[in-house]
Amino acid sequence: MLHTVVIPCYKSSLTIRKVVEETMQKFKDMNRGDVEFVLVDDCSPDEGATVRVLRDLVKDYGNVRAVELARNSGQHNAVMAGLNYAKGDLIIAMDDDGQTSPTQLPKLLDEIEKGYDIVYGYYPNKQHSSFRNLGSRFNQWTTRILLDKPKNLKTSSYWVIRRFVRDYAIQYRSAYTHLQGVFLRVTRNISCIPIEHFKREVGQSGYTLSKLMSLWANIIGFSIVPLRAATLLGYFFSMVGLIGIIAVIVRKIVRPVTAIGWPSVMVSIFFFSGLLLFFMGLIGEYIGRIFLGLCNNPQFVVRQVDEQGSSPYLINEDGKKFVRAEESREGIPTSGERGAGL
Repeated sequence: MLHTVVIPCYKSSLTIRKVVEETMQKFKDMNRGDVEFVLVDDCSPDEGATVRVLRDLVKDYGNVRAVELARNSGQHNAVMAGLNYAKGDLIIAMDDDGQTSPTQLPKLLDEIEKGYDIVYGYYPNKQHSSFRNLGSRFNQWTTRILLDKPKNLKTSSYWVIRRFVRDYAIQYRSAYTHLQGVFLRVTRNISCIPIEHFKREVGQSGYTLSKLMSLWANIIGFSIVPLRAATLLGYFFSMVGLIGIIAVIVRKIVRPVTAIGWPSVMVSIFFFSGLLLFFMGLIGEYIGRIFLGLCNNPQFVVRQVDEQGSSPYLINEDGKKFVRAEESREGIPTSGERGAGL
């Protein structure tokens, strides 16, 4: 059986070699089949340091493939890029910083052998800041509501999927990828097991608050619950307003001297105006994503793929391989060399 390990890389020049070599050794110790690696550089802003390390790994090991993206696409899109190049019967996703340790692989592989299609590892004790952990709990709660995720299913970026899940997942082409949403569209035969979360050895997380919010917002592409909530709240406040109007009229009839207060009117205007603007923005978000989808905004753009035994090549959206212009006989770029996007 062939296993593919997909690792999105972002400023990981100091950690990725150790992660790859320790994972190779773990597979050798387990004796559970062959393993290949798909390392995706998400356009790391480190003056090419990460790319150089990935290319060195390709030279040193024949089972390593490096995919270089032309622009930063985000972790989930980078993983989707890696899935497009995965050949394994089981595909494993890991992080590039060593926090998802290969020592936990036997637990994940033992669990998926029970017949599950997807197995997540989750962390009872996360090595994150309190703020990040709070955000994770909020994300788990909202995904359960918006994606109809099973209540007892806990997730992370460390998971194993079967090949058929990968085959259906890569058919999703939107630039706004949320892997949990993609996987839940494919199957509900999913399990999760507790694993250990290790401390980051070098640097700090590349996720800022704005990036975390952008990633969370990608859930919108997999749920219409917010629109239904807007409709229900619209009905609710309409009824409250109608009851309020009736109450004001009755009070005015009973006590003609009653004066309508200016502060209460202004507060009501501000509240309902804010509510309207919020839901108009929500609807605009859906419409904007529909528009960008119609414009074929790419999920990721592959600059180059490196693997041992062949010169670097570009791949077009049909999966066809093209040599680079300087290596072609005529020296004229082919259509695949003008840009590869999925």
